[in-house]
Amino acid sequence: MSTNPVISWTEAEVLHEARWRSENGSPPPKRVVIGNDQTSADDAYRWACEGTAILWRGDYQNARQLLTAMSRRVERKPSKAKKPLPTPIEAFNQHRQAQAQRARTLGMLLLPVDADHQLNLRRAPDIRQACIEAYGKDDKPYVVSLREILGLIGAHEWRKKGVVIPAIGNRVHPHYGVFSPVRGEYLELVGDPELPLPSTALAWDIGTGTGVIAALLARRGVKKVVATDIDPRAIACARDNVARLGVADSVTVEQTDMFPEGKAPLIVCNPPWLPARPSSPIEGAIYDPESRMLLAYLNGLASHLTQGGEGWLILSDLAEHLGLRTRAFLINAIEEAGLYIKAYMQMAPEHPKANDPTDPLHSARVAEVTTLYRLRVR
Repeated sequence: MSTNPVISWTEAEVLHEARWRSENGSPPPKRVVIGNDQTSADDAYRWACEGTAILWRGDYQNARQLLTAMSRRVERKPSKAKKPLPTPIEAFNQHRQAQAQRARTLGMLLLPVDADHQLNLRRAPDIRQACIEAYGKDDKPYVVSLREILGLIGAHEWRKKGVVIPAIGNRVHPHYGVFSPVRGEYLELVGDPELPLPSTALAWDIGTGTGVIAALLARRGVKKVVATDIDPRAIACARDNVARLGVADSVTVEQTDMFPEGKAPLIVCNPPWLPARPSSPIEGAIYDPESRMLLAYLNGLASHLTQGGEGWLILSDLAEHLGLRTRAFLINAIEEAGLYIKAYMQMAPEHPKANDPTDPLHSARVAEVTTLYRLRVR
């Protein structure tokens, strides 16, 4: 995406231009029509499927209803002759393709936003704070999809209310663009009192995200925790959370790619679990192309662990059940990095999708197990 992408459209026979915003890097649409309260869902859906965006000039709440109606049309499945059930990897690829197509289609309903994030549509909410949290201050108008605005508003509410984390007995407040720790089993593994800490002096949390693992280690008695991340949003989020949780004296948050300088007796990492390409920045917490972060962590452990230290790798085996990675790949990567598995702990997932038979990836999710591997240098 260019530094200052521009969207253009004709309205009342006059050519207009405005800056284009898209957090997932979508290019500005080439064709734009004007939509209002008389625009039908069938027309909007047809235009969107053809790659034509609808710039909204009507009531905000009507725009939301139109987006819901378009979503229902996306989810309609044409009747087809029965086909053999797809393999897990086929189901995964079909699921991602459907998600991408849905995002492209629903992303075609656009809103014009004035300077200072003012949304001047009838019955529109005040989106200024949500936009400032995601975009920063902006004194120029722009155009953005309604779907993205709804995501900003939702993220703002999550940030205000926080997410309850039983493992720390408190809430974590995710920022926009930082993956929320809604799945708790890996935190229960890290917080298990039967899991021995190699040392209470120092630990590193690699790819900290919200900072929840770093805070949990501090709560377990680690005197100094260094939490790292490469994403500036994650750095701001982690610093906010460790302050809220009262562990700022124990946790230092550093912006760096993977490891800080020096060595530590305990290095923890919860890398993205699926080796596939993310389609948006926030998906970087889920998808790790070619297992790059996983391999970078494993290959760097031996040179960063103190003698007798441990690396705690937290990893789901969902990728194995989907056919995206094999167990042999993981074991070989551990061995080639000069490491061995001293012990491990496992827990089944607790999220709702594991119990939803209508989920397209249900057969893989129901078999999924999350493991905390205790790794040492050979």
